[in-house]
Amino acid sequence: MEELHSEAQQAEPPAPKVIGLTGGIGSGKTTVAKFIEEFGFPVYYSDDRAKDIVNDNEELKIKIKELLGEESYDENGVYDRKFVAGKVFNNKDLLQQLNEIIHPAVRIDFENWVKQQTKYLVFKETALLFELKLNRQCYKSLLVTAEDNIRTKRVMDRDNKTYREVEAVMEKQMPEKDKIKMADCIIYNNTNLEDLKEQTEKVIFAIE
Repeated sequence: MEELHSEAQQAEPPAPKVIGLTGGIGSGKTTVAKFIEEFGFPVYYSDDRAKDIVNDNEELKIKIKELLGEESYDENGVYDRKFVAGKVFNNKDLLQQLNEIIHPAVRIDFENWVKQQTKYLVFKETALLFELKLNRQCYKSLLVTAEDNIRTKRVMDRDNKTYREVEAVMEKQMPEKDKIKMADCIIYNNTNLEDLKEQTEKVIFAIE
């Protein structure tokens, strides 16, 4: 029996290697994530899952309301992202407290997701990989970056925002030069989609 038990343990597949995928606003991070899925690797979209969790988790709802007020949710009990963003945008302390409420729940959700995956690599897409030091929990970090003027124009065109509005958001994010120093792998999204896809393929299949 002991031998059979030992053989069963040895037969278990190794846990997937987690690659942290990140990039600032307008970098093309989401586009790269879609390419990664095309190449057959699963991607966990942290920001999207967080949106679901803050609406589905009653314990989180209570904590968020206690922190930011009842207006954090509308009359239908749906998380009011615009209200919350306005509250925390210029308040680092509030933002940190909010992150301390949401991110542990997202981490648990991610860990459960990883257990269901069968590929040797899985990707965790998150805008705050380095800011929250989540890269320390990953096998490798992958940064999607682009020149600031290119990123700015993309967001202005995509979201119909002014230059100053985009600049204000970018100023709140970690500088690209700091992210580049911390990243294990880098994809430069300064040209076109064909080049971006080729870079993505080359980078992810080079990870061992």
